[in-house]
Amino acid sequence: MKIIENIIGKEVVNTDAVLIGKVSDVEFNDVTKEVESLILKKGGISETLNISKSEDIIPYDMISKIGDKILLKDVFDVFD
Repeated sequence: MKIIENIIGKEVVNTDAVLIGKVSDVEFNDVTKEVESLILKKGGISETLNISKSEDIIPYDMISKIGDKILLKDVFDVFD
C-alpha cells in the first residue's frame, strides 16, 4: 500500500521535538481499512543490529501532522 511506503521509516517526534522512534509498521482496521496505530521501533545500536524487541504503539488519533517527520499531539490537547 502507498501509505505504508510513505510512513514506514519516518521519525516520530513529540511537541518538544524529542525523537520518540521510527515507524516500523502500520496497523489497519480490517473492516474500515483505516489506519489505527503506528508501531515504533526505538532507536539506538540495538535497532541498527536488528536485535531490539522494544517497540511503542501510537494510536492514530495521537498524531498531529505527517510530513518529513510525524508530529505527535501535545498530551493536554488529547483531553480537550
